[in-house]
Amino acid sequence: MGDGLVEAVIELVLIGTGRVAVRVVSLGRWRGAAFDGNEERIFSAAGALSFRKEGRRIITSTGLLFAGVLAYLILFAVLVAAA
Repeated sequence: MGDGLVEAVIELVLIGTGRVAVRVVSLGRWRGAAFDGNEERIFSAAGALSFRKEGRRIITSTGLLFAGVLAYLILFAVLVAAA
């Protein structure tokens, strides 16, 4: 596998983890932007982590990436503390 493919898979895993983490932490009130949609390009400012649409908070793919990294860092910290 090429380096670009590995990076793409890692990014998708982190975004997917971020999507689940956001939904769990917000108790379903927030959601992640669709993978194939263009709503984040239309409704959010460049570089935004989230935006509001029809009264609901939507986390952009960049925000989901950060949430995924944070979820794995918290998991790592819990595992290290438990050891």
